[in-house]
Amino acid sequence: MSTSVYKKIELTGTSSVSIEDAVQTAIHKAGESVRGMSWFEVVETRGRIEGSQVTQWQVTVKVGFAVD
Repeated sequence: MSTSVYKKIELTGTSSVSIEDAVQTAIHKAGESVRGMSWFEVVETRGRIEGSQVTQWQVTVKVGFAVD
């Protein structure tokens, strides 16, 4: 029987473009040092308002990967 063990890390990405871009930013940066990432879940979404404009998105994600 084959079994796997997974670990989750929490990351927060930011973007002035979109929520999706904030997620991509977090995952791309984590990919520089974390191997085998296979899934993510969005756990929190925030934004910055300046004047009456949204100027930044902040998205916290939990990223899962298999433990070797």
